[in-house]
Amino acid sequence: MLIDTHIHLDAPEFDADRAELITRARAAGVGGFVVPAVDRASFAKVLALTASTPGVFPALGIHPLLVEQARDVDLAVLDERLAQGGCVAVGEIGLDFYEVGVDAVRQQAFFAAQLDIARRHGLPVILHSRRAVDAVLAALRRVQVAGGIAHAFNGSLQQAEAFIALGFKLGFGGAMTFPGSRRIRKLAAELPLGAIVLETDAPDIPPVWGRGRRNEPANLARYAETLGALRRISVADVIAATRQNACAVLKLA
Repeated sequence: MLIDTHIHLDAPEFDADRAELITRARAAGVGGFVVPAVDRASFAKVLALTASTPGVFPALGIHPLLVEQARDVDLAVLDERLAQGGCVAVGEIGLDFYEVGVDAVRQQAFFAAQLDIARRHGLPVILHSRRAVDAVLAALRRVQVAGGIAHAFNGSLQQAEAFIALGFKLGFGGAMTFPGSRRIRKLAAELPLGAIVLETDAPDIPPVWGRGRRNEPANLARYAETLGALRRISVADVIAATRQNACAVLKLA
């Protein structure tokens, strides 16, 4: 069984055909869906999906690109909801220094606060990091959490090794399917298989065969084929290893 370790099933892009989308994914061999919230407003929808859909695992957090709309009280709400149990991680959280005009200081304050919350609850974190990998790693060294996943990893070998040393898995998905993504494909081929998990980030980051179209979780099966081809191992081995990795880091049943 494949596990999509990062998919926004609650996104409005899926409102019209969510049930059919999930059916297609299951037919392709995807049995688990880790759904990270991005702000307080999405907490309820993510949790409702968990209650109504077998195989959905919720994570709650405040995305770095949404911290300017967030209020400080949202952190207290996150803390209180995590105390009720049922969530597999704190996320999607992190830093994004790629987008212009987003308050970097407020991002860092919310990130640090959410790392503290994750540590108090003993939960792993699901990390967003664009043009900010070193800053994210520095924050993780200051606040030691129970590992997690570096979502859509796009860093260097040295940065990958630093995440692994801190107990993190690295998420690979649609970018890996592009022949021109040489650095990502090299990392996918050469990093320890025990450090890799698969993700779609659907509806975002479509694969090379879906360029310009909505991404969906059924594509994960072909991502597994891509990873197997890059590493010259069987798809069955990819599925077994990436599932085991996801279950280990997120403590999935």
